[in-house]
Amino acid sequence: MALFPFVAAVGILLVATFSFGGALPAASELPRFSEAPAFRNGASCVSAPTIHIAVTLDAAYLRGSLAGVLSILRHSSCPESITFHFLATRPHRFRPAVAASFPSLTFEVYRFHPALVRGLISSSVRRALDQPLNYARIYLADILPRSVRRVIYFDSDLVVVDDVARLWATDLAPDHVLAAPEYCHANFTSYFTDRFWSDPVFPRALSGRLRPPCYFNTGVMVMDLDRWRAGGYTRKLEGWMEVQKREARIYELGSLPPFLLVFAGEVKGVEHRWNQHGLGGDNVEGLCRDLHPGPVSLLHWSGKGKPWLRLDAGRPCPLDALWAPYDLLRRDGHDDLFTDI
Repeated sequence: MALFPFVAAVGILLVATFSFGGALPAASELPRFSEAPAFRNGASCVSAPTIHIAVTLDAAYLRGSLAGVLSILRHSSCPESITFHFLATRPHRFRPAVAASFPSLTFEVYRFHPALVRGLISSSVRRALDQPLNYARIYLADILPRSVRRVIYFDSDLVVVDDVARLWATDLAPDHVLAAPEYCHANFTSYFTDRFWSDPVFPRALSGRLRPPCYFNTGVMVMDLDRWRAGGYTRKLEGWMEVQKREARIYELGSLPPFLLVFAGEVKGVEHRWNQHGLGGDNVEGLCRDLHPGPVSLLHWSGKGKPWLRLDAGRPCPLDALWAPYDLLRRDGHDDLFTDI
């Protein structure tokens, strides 16, 4: 995929669009978003499977969530065969925004109760990682209808630039619960504290896995919800959160470490192209980063730096130009700026 000519093509538009200032909405208000084009199935989609995708919605990340939805639909071969499952702490607040931007979208908004995790969350290196909704992915099997047997979970700070049906087709046989790109070159020990590794019991949880445990990013996951429910994985993740909260500080990074403790070494590997993550920099400074070598199907601004914030501040990173064409935020006189890109 030729990404960098595309960056150059939209660069002038970015300067024109994001150089002006604007007042932020009041905390009780949501920004206004444009209506996206309608995306329809072709004749070849008659027998296409229904693809289930889960995304969270909150005020801080709504702009990113809607951009992600638009990117998925725009690149899908059968967009009307996709059902979106949104999780929010206040569903009634966000349902109108989704319906206004995507009038023909098949979706539901489910309530996520913060009380489920409020007593299990401990402080981490970044405040956003401490928000209850960041843990909603743990409860998808409990919140979504039992008729939803498989789902793709996507974070709210990414865009898809490939047909999501290719990711949906990931083979989880014979008994995998979760599929995601793995990064075995990463220093796995760094995701846990010295207190964890020095404990005579905790590290034993990582032994006996199918493969040596590797880091994977939980912002892109294909999940078999039937196997998740049957295996009681929600409770297993909560168990490690209870250890962190009540026994010993064994990690620093929000909802990620419990997933690593339960699934690392048992994950079905997916091509790295499906999570070009880290584009938001680290969790402290959020500096600009380049793409990893190789093809790209999904761009993920994990880390502190979010493209919409950097663009609005007039200090975008080069790769933020790849997110901008999916931005549905309305600006007076600029609503349709990216329609034809």
